[in-house]
Amino acid sequence: MSYPPPPGGWHDPSAAGPQSSPPVDPTLPMAGNPIPTQPTSADPYAPADPYAAPGYPPAGNPYAPPGYPPPGDPYAAAGYPPAAYPGYAPPSSKTNTLAIVALVLSLVGFTSCITAPIGAIMGHVARKQIRQTGEQGEGMAKAAIIVGWILTALLVLLIIFYVVMIIIAINSDSSSSY
Repeated sequence: MSYPPPPGGWHDPSAAGPQSSPPVDPTLPMAGNPIPTQPTSADPYAPADPYAAPGYPPAGNPYAPPGYPPPGDPYAAAGYPPAAYPGYAPPSSKTNTLAIVALVLSLVGFTSCITAPIGAIMGHVARKQIRQTGEQGEGMAKAAIIVGWILTALLVLLIIFYVVMIIIAINSDSSSSY
């Protein structure tokens, strides 16, 4: 039993009989036009090294099969250029030297009491400089101020305590006459 041909001249490819033409290969050029080349990852505008021998030195492991590992960094983020100096952080802003000195003097005030108020005053000056210049070290300057003034207050209380004890000792000694 034969079916009538479908309308529009369409032919069923699974039906027996001669085929009209083979399917078109998309990789073949059309009517004399050249096949366009595929884009590559190589930069055509990159300057060539005039002193490099072709293919020397061999990149990577010389015992690895060709094409392995694939070229490029597999962990590099797409769309970003490589770091200028890998392994180094970008330079950060400078730390205020006066803030460092103020903190050191305030902490030395634990052993030599006279440097604590000097460290506190230098901490105030350092905070003013940091606000004007935008340097780092705000936390060190605050710590110098806090530690310096606390140690200064403790020093003043200790001096007052000694003066009171001396006055009490003098009064008790003079009141007990023989």
